[in-house]
Amino acid sequence: MVVDTSFDLKTADPAREFETTGAIVSHAIYETLLTFKGDDVTQPVDGLASYTMSDDAKVMTLTVKEGHTFSDGSPLTVDDVVFSLERVQGIKGNPSFLLDGIKIAKVDEKSLTMTSQDANPALPFILPNGALGIVNSKVVKANGGTTDANDGAEAFLNKTSAGSGPYELESYDVASQVVFTANKNYSGPVTRGHDRVILRNVAGPTQLLNIQAGDSQVALDLNPDQAKELKSGDVKLISGPSPYMIFVLMNQNPAVNKFTSNQDFMTAVRRGIDYGKIINLAGEGAVQPGGVIPSLFVGALKTDPSNSFDASASKAALAKSGYNGEEILLNFPNDITVQGLELQSIAVSVQAQLKSIGINIKLAPQPVATELDSYRGGKETLGLWYWGPDYPDPTDYLVFTPGQLVGLRAGWAADANAEITGLAEKAKAATGNEARQAAYEALQKAMNVSGPFIPLLQPAKNVATASTVSEVSLNPVWTIDLAGIK
Repeated sequence: MVVDTSFDLKTADPAREFETTGAIVSHAIYETLLTFKGDDVTQPVDGLASYTMSDDAKVMTLTVKEGHTFSDGSPLTVDDVVFSLERVQGIKGNPSFLLDGIKIAKVDEKSLTMTSQDANPALPFILPNGALGIVNSKVVKANGGTTDANDGAEAFLNKTSAGSGPYELESYDVASQVVFTANKNYSGPVTRGHDRVILRNVAGPTQLLNIQAGDSQVALDLNPDQAKELKSGDVKLISGPSPYMIFVLMNQNPAVNKFTSNQDFMTAVRRGIDYGKIINLAGEGAVQPGGVIPSLFVGALKTDPSNSFDASASKAALAKSGYNGEEILLNFPNDITVQGLELQSIAVSVQAQLKSIGINIKLAPQPVATELDSYRGGKETLGLWYWGPDYPDPTDYLVFTPGQLVGLRAGWAADANAEITGLAEKAKAATGNEARQAAYEALQKAMNVSGPFIPLLQPAKNVATASTVSEVSLNPVWTIDLAGIK
């Protein structure tokens, strides 16, 4: 089985990887305490362990299931779990923030606890991440592994895997390909479709040629135009919304621009965008999220009239704003794509739509290396950006509220909106899917009325497979389950 993708890969060490391709690799080699079934990320299910949460969502108790074995045949134990999680925390690699503030403690030979100082209802949604895959502690320790900054096991784990997943690492080249072979001692629930899988680093246009010629069986990174070319070929196409959310920000700092921080002007922009045209531009499978949380996650808002095109309402709000044709900059990076979709094409469409309302937008594209400084520094006037989830839970989107990471990038200070800040605190503390769903919906509805962010779309994720492939298991966290390709 040959799978083509455009590599975003730095390491095969699960405690250090936090890239898209790294997640594919980790999921194939390492099992996690909890997981998701298929593409449903709204309900974590048992993986290596079952779990219970305390009523205040501060203490998770995990019971490790018997019978799981590592690739060397040794049994997976609670000690391996504790070591693996503490190693993620201790070496302070990119994924270490997933376990910030969590105390891990062995209870007995079958169970452990994970304790958070504050309510942490997101933890069950975090644990399926491949960066939290469980390693064979004896093997990793014997090859330089520790639970602190002195850890030296990465080089070993880039050559020889130490997991209990369906595959072992045969070879690893960060620039060209990763080869997996069947773990003969695998004892998990997945039935492998193939005993050997090659994951290749291939650019999108070549992926299209390879899948059409039969040189590969799966292509993961086709853009909307490439996907259209497959319509008449003997290749199957799977298109659906990706977990990425593309948005416009309106700077709330009057020193940056007096109009983008004006509520009437913000309403004019929000109601002056024809979202249907943006979705059509993005192609089949793209959707408009109701708020900043993608449609795939708990807490997602299906639709909201506040984010709908109404030319009359837009012009009326614009007339009240005091705006009189002044030039407004729209900043965005022009050298990156999101699921193959260029931000330039979206920016041009937004510019044309707002012109018909009477807003004079000047496009100000820059290379991402240049534009990032302005974005992170809160200096953009209007900005066009995207957000990819760190984990599939609505708490990851609290960064869009006043005084938080992305909120500050829009000049939205901590004391800017007491109502929204209060709703954010309620949402963060809510427990149980039903209560959390209601709390995050209320938060997003308020943000859509008076907040500085306009969620435009979730671009499509296009996956092509050969006609000989009968089944593919996709998921927003690890993209594809290599063992699930049949």
